[in-house]
Amino acid sequence: MEIAKRYENYPLWIVILSNLNTLGIYALGIVIMLQAGGIVSLLYLVYVLLLEFRLIRYHCTSCYYFGKTCGFGQGRLSALFFKKGDISKFCNKTMFWKDMIPDLLISLIPLITGIVLLIVKFNLLLLFAILLVIALTTQGNAYIRGKLTCNYCKQRDLGCPANELFNKKK
Repeated sequence: MEIAKRYENYPLWIVILSNLNTLGIYALGIVIMLQAGGIVSLLYLVYVLLLEFRLIRYHCTSCYYFGKTCGFGQGRLSALFFKKGDISKFCNKTMFWKDMIPDLLISLIPLITGIVLLIVKFNLLLLFAILLVIALTTQGNAYIRGKLTCNYCKQRDLGCPANELFNKKK
């Protein structure tokens, strides 16, 4: 099996496409949550921002791409606000499925909220937003991570807990 080339800095078009997918999920989540009320959508937005902060503060600072352009642009963003961490902390971390729960909730919270709202009062636009969140979360993320980012990542070669979780040898 041939190893794909690794990017030192990802092309801008990959970063843009990756972020459009992520921002699309966030925006649709906020739109769905707005149907439940302004405070609920504000709480959801705060949750999203806290997870993004956690990522760039505690994960990106120890990644190979700190200060560089990773597939999501987070390495450069992290370097604007924080000092470089210890890459061995990134490589030696073990990730379990339970560690994914906060990230999964980004999509699950609006999906469950949207389904409940649909049961209470059907709304075609709300249904469309829910289906779009499902598509971006499943197919969008699968394409971004499966085809555009993870295959070309240098951190993957050094040790990536997510890669080890998702691609366990059978």
